[in-house]
Amino acid sequence: MNIDFTKYADGLVPAVVQDFTTHKVLMLGFMNAEALEQTEMTGKVTFYSRSKQRLWTKGETSGNFLELKSIASDCDHDTLLVKVHPLGPVCHTGADTCWSESNNADNFLLYLEEIIKLRKLASPEESYVAKLFTKGINKIAQKVGEEAVELVIEAKDHNDDLFINEAADLMFHYLLLLNAKGFKLQDVADVLHKRHSK
Repeated sequence: MNIDFTKYADGLVPAVVQDFTTHKVLMLGFMNAEALEQTEMTGKVTFYSRSKQRLWTKGETSGNFLELKSIASDCDHDTLLVKVHPLGPVCHTGADTCWSESNNADNFLLYLEEIIKLRKLASPEESYVAKLFTKGINKIAQKVGEEAVELVIEAKDHNDDLFINEAADLMFHYLLLLNAKGFKLQDVADVLHKRHSK
C-alpha cells in the first residue's frame, strides 16, 4: 500500500474507522507512516495524536481497543479506510461512535446474533436462550431439526402466516446452533461467497 504522507504539511493522513461487521463509521483519526506501521504490526489501531504529539493506540487507557481487520487506501492514496472490530465503545464520551450512533447492524439478523450472545449470559429461569444452552449442543441441534420438519409440513399447506412463523422459528434456532458451534452468519456468507465466485 503506497500512501502519500507528504501531501499534507504535517505528514498525517485521515483514517476513517469503520466497523467491519456493522459497517458503521466509528471515528476519524490521523496516521503518519509510523502509526500505520505499528497498526499493521500489532493488529491494534494506532493513530498520531495531534494534541499529545505522539503515537496513540486507541484503547491504551480505556481498554476499548480497535482490532484491525483491514486497511485500504483511497484512489488518491491520501486517506485510509480502516475496518475494525471494536472492543467496547469508541468515543471518549462512552458512545458507540463519535457521532453518538448505536453501533448496531442495519441487518436485523446480525443484530439478533448479538442479542443471542447477551441472552446466553442471562439466568436460565429468565431466558429461553440461556435455558436451551444449558441443555447442550444436542438439544439445540434437535430443536433445529424439529423446526425444519415443522416448516416443511407448513410448506405443504396454504396458510402463509403459519409458514412464515415456522420459517422464523427455524432461522432463530439456526442462529442458536451457529453460535453454539462458534460460528456467525458471516462465516456462512463467506462460504457461499467463495462458492459463487468460482
